[in-house]
Amino acid sequence: GVVACTRQFDESFPGMPAPLGRSDNFPRSVAGRVGLYPERVIYEVSGGQSPQHLVTELCAEIASGAATVGVIAGSEAISTVLDLARGEDRPDLSETVTGSDGDRGAGLEGITTRYQAGHGLVDAPTQYALFEHARRSRLGLTRAQLADEMGALFAPFSAKAAEHPHAAVREARTAEEIVTATDANRMIVDPYPKAVVSRDKVNQSAALVLTSERVAAELGIPREKWVYLRGHSDLRDRELMRRTDLSVATPAVTAVGAALEMAGIGLADVATYDLYSCFPVAVSIVADGLGLAHDDPRGLTVTGGLPFFGGPGNSYSLHAIAETVELCRATPGAFGLVGANGGTLSKYSVGVYSTAHGVWQAGDDVRLQAELDAVPDHLVAHEADGWATIETWTVQYVGGEPTRAVVVGLLDDGRRFLANDLDGGADGGELIALLLGENAHGARVFVRSVPQGNRVAISEERMSELVPTRPVGFRESYEHVVVERRGHVLEVTINRPHVRNALTPDSSLEMEEVLDAYLADRDLWVAIITGAPGEDGKGAFCAGNDLLHTAAGGALWMPRTGFGGLTSRRGVDKPIIAALNGHAFGGGFELALACHLVVAEEQAQVALTEVKVGLVAAMGGLVRLPRVVPPHLANELILTGRRMGVEEAQRWGLVNRVVPTGSALAAARELADELMESSPTSVRISLQVMEEARAHADPVDALEAPSDALDKLLVSRDTSEGV
Repeated sequence: GVVACTRQFDESFPGMPAPLGRSDNFPRSVAGRVGLYPERVIYEVSGGQSPQHLVTELCAEIASGAATVGVIAGSEAISTVLDLARGEDRPDLSETVTGSDGDRGAGLEGITTRYQAGHGLVDAPTQYALFEHARRSRLGLTRAQLADEMGALFAPFSAKAAEHPHAAVREARTAEEIVTATDANRMIVDPYPKAVVSRDKVNQSAALVLTSERVAAELGIPREKWVYLRGHSDLRDRELMRRTDLSVATPAVTAVGAALEMAGIGLADVATYDLYSCFPVAVSIVADGLGLAHDDPRGLTVTGGLPFFGGPGNSYSLHAIAETVELCRATPGAFGLVGANGGTLSKYSVGVYSTAHGVWQAGDDVRLQAELDAVPDHLVAHEADGWATIETWTVQYVGGEPTRAVVVGLLDDGRRFLANDLDGGADGGELIALLLGENAHGARVFVRSVPQGNRVAISEERMSELVPTRPVGFRESYEHVVVERRGHVLEVTINRPHVRNALTPDSSLEMEEVLDAYLADRDLWVAIITGAPGEDGKGAFCAGNDLLHTAAGGALWMPRTGFGGLTSRRGVDKPIIAALNGHAFGGGFELALACHLVVAEEQAQVALTEVKVGLVAAMGGLVRLPRVVPPHLANELILTGRRMGVEEAQRWGLVNRVVPTGSALAAARELADELMESSPTSVRISLQVMEEARAHADPVDALEAPSDALDKLLVSRDTSEGV
């Protein structure tokens, strides 16, 4: 047999704590408690779709003979765990269980992106609020009309939960109570007060047993208790920003239609519905697509839904299925439909249940998914600049007060972008006031990409006033770097020795500013980057990203030009020398790889250490290193994080010169002097042409490709003097 478990909430997202510990093999821990020793276990991916998906999967296995019995279980005790964690005598619930764990991983691919995370679009309330306002705009609802609709939708859910013996909230609330913000019903995000948001701090569990007719008969289970999965479908949507229309849920609606068709029935033949209800729009957007009235007399929930019955992590729909099974038994021949939703309407699984006998069918999901995937993505602008139109939006609240705007907009060329209001409320709340009014949809705003992400203001003039364009040039002093001009040479010293010259986003932004000024200054021909020594005279060139800053909740953004203001920079037509006065690890090595020349002290080491801390060398190491060293060596260094001495690095062409300890800067200055013996124009154009040539795999194609740089050289003063 098979025991499958929905994923525990504290293992559903990276970094989630388990304050009392956790089992290292949850399915076998559960199985052992009830005396089961299954041949196989499954620890399912995260998402509210997982209970129905598992039912469909195990039914297919049983029908094919691959399994005879399946058990699906899910539980959360978040309320109890949090209560115990606040006490002094905290129990340790850690558990080690032998045997395969069947862990399928969190399964978060396509749910969120770095782009979304950088703009605060990671939590479910914020994302669903975007759908809510998109739908509201499509239907032309006022704020009052939307509030009335949400209250009218969820009041019957609350009443159903009040009657349910296992519900978290056993008190019926009126529509007005549900949508009116109070101290007890504080705003979470616009337009959602707490009462309409999934309630995850619950203690709830459920389980299902699946088997074949033959085994059911052998076990003596009465036929009137046999309930069949008569229809099913599992479909996915793409990442939020690439969806064609944020006001609809086409995959979810398609999945419901496919499951009904398989069951051979229509909407009118369904006796009970349970549409996943983490937020109002999760119900209304599916009901809209199906043509179901929100006040359908059959109701749209059998439990009371996630805000009132309870939302036990990924396992809510286990309760919905169990309740639907009981209702089917109570009314033989009736059909019940469960719609289970995961992510942000990202994964939708549907099951149609009945005591009416049916033969297992495999379904047509592969074809349906291919048709959905064939629809072109909406084009996205990660860096958005110019006039734009608001498509949808929300405002995040903290302590009942509006604090941050999240805007999805359309540039005039049709590309979609994600943006926030100006940092720290610099606009005096102007944008938030617009969004909390009646006329946000379609409003014209001005967006600008800054290092921290895209930012929106109510006009270009206001943006220019509050976020003036930074002038290109050097400042008298900097916080994170020391800049010294020595004739035609610029020396930049990363001045953070207390963290081995590791960089924060602000550090990289300062370096971007310095390198912008270097490239624009006609009297500077060569730049040297090095690291400040520690108090003991020793130090590192750069230890990469400042992990202490990140662990303390520091910002994760990166300047457009990349780590150290260099790793993602194009068109660097003046030489930059890395003077490695110590180790270059992680982003520090990637910074050195982005330089044109590298001088290293003999004691220094280089390494792409990101894999040691669960990251990857995304600031250029994954791209640049394989272009310099043989593929298998690149694989070794990237996948193991091995430290390489600079003498070995020199043999592989990663370092130009190895020099005695304490002499990296002096050696870099000597190399800079050698460069300045050449024509600065020729040096710049050589760098430009080499960069252009990288676009051509064939050397002859590169030689024959038109080059503006070579044309400029032909008429340069240096060429005339040389000839």
